[in-house]
Amino acid sequence: MSTLTTSAGLAAGLIAFAVRQGADRTALLARAGLRPADLDDPDARLPFASYIALMRAAQDLCGDPALGLHFGEAVDLAEMSIVGLIMNASATMGDAFAQMQRFGRLTLETEGLSDGPRFEIVVRDGRPWMVDNRADPDAFPELTEGAFARLVCGPRRFLPEPHVLEVQVSHPAPAYRAEYDRIFQCPVTFSAGWNAMRLDPRIATWPVALQPRYVFGVLTQKADDLLQALEDQKTVRGRVEAVLLPLLHTGEVSADAVARTLGFSRQTLFRKLKAEDATYEQTLDALRHRMALRYLTASKVSVNETAYLVGFSEPAAFSRAFKRWTGKSPRDVQPARAAG
Repeated sequence: MSTLTTSAGLAAGLIAFAVRQGADRTALLARAGLRPADLDDPDARLPFASYIALMRAAQDLCGDPALGLHFGEAVDLAEMSIVGLIMNASATMGDAFAQMQRFGRLTLETEGLSDGPRFEIVVRDGRPWMVDNRADPDAFPELTEGAFARLVCGPRRFLPEPHVLEVQVSHPAPAYRAEYDRIFQCPVTFSAGWNAMRLDPRIATWPVALQPRYVFGVLTQKADDLLQALEDQKTVRGRVEAVLLPLLHTGEVSADAVARTLGFSRQTLFRKLKAEDATYEQTLDALRHRMALRYLTASKVSVNETAYLVGFSEPAAFSRAFKRWTGKSPRDVQPARAAG
């Protein structure tokens, strides 16, 4: 089974919220096994296990066992994830839900979904319910609490009337069950057979459009790219690239070292790459090619600096490799620099 991940933006949002509630940032990071640099890019991926550890640490350091519930109530998804931004730019609540199904894994991946969406609409006795399908939800009920609170409180800020009419959760009632009543403002059933929220049947047509439609197009294109990158990480080649990327500039990119990091023998790594019609040398070479183009065309990085960043000790060797990759010299692809 692939390692589940969450976005760095979600983790950063939880940390910021916990700090406002009195937690120490350094202690939170330490207990979750995270570094400040891990949070620099909100679209970067972190182990889901780190998010669980972070939530537990935040509850402890804030003295608030209901912190997951309060986090969902207070912090809009759009502050932490491109998924929230896309939902806010959707035309209707129905459209927003479709985008959540499409891109939800960019916020976090959850277990036991067989590649299907985490949330789906189910009609029971003529009533629509939004159901959370993740497996073993009671092992980490804070995830249910945060998601449901966010899905209730976020739209409540702009919808004209309540959109969630009833909440059912599979975990037992906690000591802070009064917070459920305050936040959800509708009947809540604990120890239920599922995790679901009953919706107003008119909800799909209610307008959202908190952002211009142009923004929706830009964001969904970016999200498609991120989703493809997430899929790539599930392949052995993608995992090899993820290990290699922070090592390129060191030149320490041996197959043996990468195999050890991934928990394989060298022979197993080669066999797995071959099954994906790739070799280790091809993977390393293609990564250097892609990163060199990115450095040269999208930033103010010199040819010599680019050579170093992608692991060449000699600029001349880098120039020969670049010529092989593109048929051009590195300087040919650099944007013209303004005189000044």
